[in-house]
Amino acid sequence: MIPRAVENRIARYFLHMYLPDKVQQAVEEKLLPSCIWNEEEDIDQDELVRWAIEIIDQELRDKRFK
Repeated sequence: MIPRAVENRIARYFLHMYLPDKVQQAVEEKLLPSCIWNEEEDIDQDELVRWAIEIIDQELRDKRFK
Protein backbone atom coordinates (compact mmCIF):
# COMPACT_ATOMS: atom_id res chain seq x y z
CA MET A 1 0.00 0.00 0.00
CA ILE A 2 1.31 3.44 -0.91
CA PRO A 3 1.55 5.79 2.09
CA ARG A 4 -1.04 8.55 2.09
CA ALA A 5 1.66 11.24 2.25
CA VAL A 6 3.20 9.88 -0.97
CA GLU A 7 -0.21 9.80 -2.69
CA ASN A 8 -0.85 13.39 -1.61
CA ARG A 9 2.50 14.55 -3.00
CA ILE A 10 1.85 12.79 -6.32
CA ALA A 11 -1.64 14.30 -6.53
CA ARG A 12 -0.31 17.77 -5.71
CA TYR A 13 2.33 17.44 -8.43
CA PHE A 14 -0.27 16.34 -10.99
CA LEU A 15 -2.66 19.11 -9.97
CA HIS A 16 -0.08 21.85 -10.44
CA MET A 17 1.77 20.45 -13.46
CA TYR A 18 -0.93 18.93 -15.66
CA LEU A 19 -4.32 20.33 -14.80
CA PRO A 20 -5.22 22.97 -17.39
CA ASP A 21 -5.09 26.56 -16.15
CA LYS A 22 -8.79 27.01 -16.86
CA VAL A 23 -9.66 24.10 -14.57
CA GLN A 24 -7.26 25.23 -11.84
CA GLN A 25 -8.81 28.68 -11.90
CA ALA A 26 -12.33 27.26 -11.70
CA VAL A 27 -11.37 25.16 -8.67
CA GLU A 28 -9.67 28.12 -6.97
CA GLU A 29 -12.64 30.41 -7.63
CA LYS A 30 -15.00 27.90 -6.02
CA LEU A 31 -12.85 26.95 -3.02
CA LEU A 32 -11.01 30.14 -2.17
CA PRO A 33 -13.94 32.11 -0.67
CA SER A 34 -14.65 29.30 1.80
CA CYS A 35 -10.99 29.17 2.77
CA ILE A 36 -10.56 32.92 3.17
CA TRP A 37 -13.61 33.64 5.30
CA ASN A 38 -13.38 30.65 7.65
CA GLU A 39 -10.88 29.43 10.21
CA GLU A 40 -9.08 26.28 9.05
CA GLU A 41 -10.69 24.12 11.74
CA ASP A 42 -14.16 25.33 10.61
CA ILE A 43 -13.66 24.38 6.97
CA ASP A 44 -15.43 21.25 5.77
CA GLN A 45 -12.51 19.78 3.87
CA ASP A 46 -14.57 16.87 2.53
CA GLU A 47 -16.99 19.35 0.97
CA LEU A 48 -14.12 21.29 -0.64
CA VAL A 49 -12.74 18.06 -2.10
CA ARG A 50 -16.17 17.14 -3.49
CA TRP A 51 -16.52 20.58 -5.10
CA ALA A 52 -13.07 20.32 -6.68
CA ILE A 53 -13.74 16.82 -8.00
CA GLU A 54 -17.06 17.91 -9.48
CA ILE A 55 -15.38 20.79 -11.31
CA ILE A 56 -12.48 18.66 -12.53
CA ASP A 57 -14.81 15.87 -13.70
CA GLN A 58 -17.07 18.33 -15.47
CA GLU A 59 -14.21 20.14 -17.21
CA LEU A 60 -12.27 17.02 -18.18
CA ARG A 61 -15.12 14.58 -18.80
CA ASP A 62 -14.49 14.21 -22.54
CA LYS A 63 -10.74 14.76 -22.52
CA ARG A 64 -8.34 11.94 -23.21
CA PHE A 65 -4.87 11.71 -21.76
CA LYS A 66 -2.11 9.55 -23.22
